[in-house]
Amino acid sequence: MRPYKRMVWIVVFLLLVQSIGNLYLPNLNADLINNGVAKGDIGYIWRIGAYMLAISALIIGASVIIAYFSSKVSMSFGRDVRKEVFVSVERFSTRELNKFGAPSLITRNTNDVQQVQMVLFMGLTMMVAAPLTGVGAVIMALKTNVKLSGLLLVAVPAMGLLIFWLLRRIVPLFRVMQTRIDRINLVLREQIAGVRVIRAFVKTGYEEERFAVANEELMQTNLSVTRTFAIMFPALIFILNMSSIAVIWFGAKLIDSGSMPIGNLTAFLSYIMQILMSVMMAVMMSLMIPRAEASAERIQEVLMTESSVVETLTPKTPTSRKGVIEFKDVEFRYPGAEHPVLSGISFKAKPGGMTAIVGSTGSGKTTLLNLIPRFIDATSGQVLMDGVDLRDQPLEDVWSEIGFVPQRAFLFGGTVATNLRYGKADATDEELWTALEVAQADGFVKEKEEGLSSPVSQGGTNFSGGQRQRLSIARAIVKNPQLYILDDSFSALDFSTDAKLRAALEAHAKDSTLIVVAQRVSTIMKADQIIVLNNGKIEGIGKHADLMESCKTYQEIVLSQLSPEEAAS
Repeated sequence: MRPYKRMVWIVVFLLLVQSIGNLYLPNLNADLINNGVAKGDIGYIWRIGAYMLAISALIIGASVIIAYFSSKVSMSFGRDVRKEVFVSVERFSTRELNKFGAPSLITRNTNDVQQVQMVLFMGLTMMVAAPLTGVGAVIMALKTNVKLSGLLLVAVPAMGLLIFWLLRRIVPLFRVMQTRIDRINLVLREQIAGVRVIRAFVKTGYEEERFAVANEELMQTNLSVTRTFAIMFPALIFILNMSSIAVIWFGAKLIDSGSMPIGNLTAFLSYIMQILMSVMMAVMMSLMIPRAEASAERIQEVLMTESSVVETLTPKTPTSRKGVIEFKDVEFRYPGAEHPVLSGISFKAKPGGMTAIVGSTGSGKTTLLNLIPRFIDATSGQVLMDGVDLRDQPLEDVWSEIGFVPQRAFLFGGTVATNLRYGKADATDEELWTALEVAQADGFVKEKEEGLSSPVSQGGTNFSGGQRQRLSIARAIVKNPQLYILDDSFSALDFSTDAKLRAALEAHAKDSTLIVVAQRVSTIMKADQIIVLNNGKIEGIGKHADLMESCKTYQEIVLSQLSPEEAAS
């Protein structure tokens, strides 16, 4: 907001000019009637008329500039808030992302920011103008006729009681409305992401009903708000019209008795209208502010939430970067959880070899991998990279050494080349083709007319699951990191492609540390070190042959996929 402080002051100044002009016009109109029309002085009428036209032109010009600067300030404020929310979310660990949820974060950075942005715009144009005009009109009304001003003691409190009733009814509804919008986003997002599953299980009707319920809840809340507004405006107009009738009625009696000129009545009528219109503007703002307040609280909640993964203030750098990873009695548990997800995890992964992690679903494999790039932090114990605790190293330095391939292969909208250069912006075309060749992805990329410039839709939906996995692996290879982390990244590949990719990757990354999670036993049988996880604990570490003799859990996993003869080979 600092760069726009000058614009705000310009708006306030112009609103002051506009208010003075609006207050001065009824006074000129009264003079025109009392001294010009009543006396038939044509010259006076032209002169006062010219003044009124000039002031009207000034008011119109000020209104245009006010609208322009108010829009610029409010839109810029919205831009800055959205940026801050986005940056805050980028810093979140997996724990904070799960706490808020993607639908809620999307709503907070779109609808909630829009509500605050709109109130700022209306505040600059109405909230400042309303008290200026209202107070000025009261002074001018008292100056015009004190007796008639007594009507304000009835009209203004009546409006005040109406406002109080409306606020008590609408404020809770606005808070509920934002929650309902979150729910709509959640259901819609799930249905779009899981459309194939919905159709495959013939659940279209069920999902339609689920969305209908969420939609109905939002509609009912909106109806409650709209009905309240439907009562508000007629009631305010009624008070406004009754005030006008009362002014004309009592003003006519004063004119009849000679206590007040007819021009003063028209001026007083204008002032009473300005006062009541100022109150109406205040009512409108008072109804918008609660919803914006609820939105502001939700935005502030995101901005004030600190990530559980914190950048160190006293960074330490390893003497050499080799990619050695060591876990020392590591435990991880979610806040409030009765049992840890991981406990007693200790092992060491060295360069030039493959460390494979296997285990049943839910055994903690992905959680273990997420500790290395610090998507989450261990609740006890240490995770070291090249002999230094990860929490003592700058995050950027840690990430720069890691080539990460997530469990769900994700590609960004753009081209094949832009996706591959995501980790190394200055990579040459030759480096990209080398990475594609290692990842066994060069074949289908060459088949496309555009080659590296082939378009990639958001999420890579124009590629098959296996192609997305290979492109994700190629993206990590282009980076040429010291440490490769592959979280079940071969699951969509056929056995032949899997074998070729592993052989090529091991040859290409012979000086790097390779940590692989895999469900397919054939993928990890020849690993230098296999870690068997079960219920968050290590049940065995060693080579395939050793584990077949010493680890029952590993035996069960292997024999569920291979025959005893294949397992022994």
